[in-house]
Amino acid sequence: MRAQIDASVCVVCGMCVAAAPEAFFMDEKGRLHGVEEIPARSLDDALQVMEDCPVGAISMR
Repeated sequence: MRAQIDASVCVVCGMCVAAAPEAFFMDEKGRLHGVEEIPARSLDDALQVMEDCPVGAISMR
């Protein structure tokens, strides 16, 4: 499973990176990305982050 981030909605609050660092990261320009494949051990955290995103910028595929 992979997280998709809608950059037009994301406010780059960093909550996702703090809560699920194995699933999300910020690049050197401060843009948020999801890893290619979320590790199974981090999937529950990543799904919770999707639910908790304050602007609904995260979806899962």
